[in-house]
Order: sequence, then structure tokens, then C-alpha cells
Amino acid sequence: MRITTRNARFQQWAALLTNRTKRQRSGEFVVQGVRPITLAIAHGRPIRALLYAHGRRLSSWAQGVLDETAAERVAMAPELLDELAGKEDAELVAVAELPPDDLARITPDGPVVVFDRAAEPGNIGTVVRSADAFGASGVIVTGHAADPYDPKSVRASTGSLFAVPVVRVPAPRTVIDWAREKALRIVGTDETGTVDVGDSDLRGPALLVIGNETRGMSGAWTAACDEVVRIPIVGAASSLNAASAATIFLYEAARQRGVAAKTAREK
Repeated sequence: MRITTRNARFQQWAALLTNRTKRQRSGEFVVQGVRPITLAIAHGRPIRALLYAHGRRLSSWAQGVLDETAAERVAMAPELLDELAGKEDAELVAVAELPPDDLARITPDGPVVVFDRAAEPGNIGTVVRSADAFGASGVIVTGHAADPYDPKSVRASTGSLFAVPVVRVPAPRTVIDWAREKALRIVGTDETGTVDVGDSDLRGPALLVIGNETRGMSGAWTAACDEVVRIPIVGAASSLNAASAATIFLYEAARQRGVAAKTAREK
């Protein structure tokens, strides 16, 4: 297929960049960038279409992806592809299938992160990236939250969205019941916590809860926590960015479990 105008097919894909409802109804989302596309394919995520610039010379990477991936291939006017890619001189854009929001996708053999009512898609992507880096088993986004499949989140995850199961769950109770069934200790983080994160025992199976960027954890999550920890900070800052707090939380859990030290030795 070749697309040279802003036809209905192009507009359908363009809507995926900004319209969460369209992503949900079509069951697909846009993947931009070399690393995210590479990891999506490497982890076996279904790719519905690969869009490339007609007449633009492709790198060996891009040509290899087109030759080796079972997906519809669409040649597109370069300026249209650049619009979908969010940058000039783009080579490829992928349209990937949305995975199911099923907690069964997560096997909690490492910590599982909950991001409650996340407001910024970029923060979700950063939390997913940190979860991948420090050996978490999955990320759960609860409540009325930004979309993990927003292009800002996909980019911020630098492809980790395809390496770590990410599940959206509307109500905390569903996740709390699942955590109890899996014998996961629920540990939240908040500036009002009574225990420093370094003094909390994070070696066992755990659900690590990060609250909304402005309001923190919801009442339901606060009540469900077996422990609420704080991250000690100094200086003029009154609090940490939610994604930064999640990264520290995850690193401490990895350090206690020996994951960080083991990874450093292997490198």
C-alpha cells in the first residue's frame, strides 16, 4: 500500500497519537523510534503495520525490520511519516496491537509496581523503564490515570513497555484482592511514612505503591498498605517527582534482594 495524502487511513493512525478512546476502540497504538520498535519485535508483540517513507533511503536496521517482520507494509509520503513519527527524516513507524489488561500477564516473582492515578504519561513511561531496569515483574496503573500507550509514555519507556507487563485496572480493590491472593506484601511510599525506605524489608514478594504526582496515594491504597515508607530528602525540595520516587523505591528493593549487586558483577 502507498499513501500520499491525508486519507482516512492516515487520519486513523494520526488519531492514535492523541486520542485514547481511538486507541482503545481500534486496539492499537503507535510506536516511534528505533529502540521501542526493536524491542516490540524482539519481545514478540504483534505488529499490525510498518509505515516507511517512500523514496527515502533506509538504513540496514529499517530494511531488516521490513523484511523480517510479518506485518502490513505501507509506503508513505515522507512528510506524512514525519508527522506520525514526531520528528523529521523518520525511517519507520510501527502500529502495534494493544495487549489485554489482564493481571494474569504478571507473574510476581519480583516486586510489582502500582502507579495510582498517574497524571503524566511521561512519568508512567519512566516508571516502566525503572521497573525493567531493577527487575520488577510488572507495572499496574490504577484509577483515573494517563494512558501507558500514549506516545509520550511509549517514548519515555525507551522500549521497556514491551519488556515488562503493564496492566491498567480501574479500581484498587481488584488489585488489592489479587495481591492478597498472591501473598504480596503491600508497601506504599509517602512523605508521611513512618519508616525510611532503607529500613523497610523489601526482600520478599511485594506490591510497591506510588501515588499520584500531586495528591499521593488514594485512601483505598493507604488503607490497604501493610507499611508506608518515606524517602528521606534534604535541601529546599518538599518532595520528589513520582517517577524519581519510584526509581529509588525499586532500586532499594533490588539492592536488598541482591539484584543490583549481581547485575553489577555480571557486567
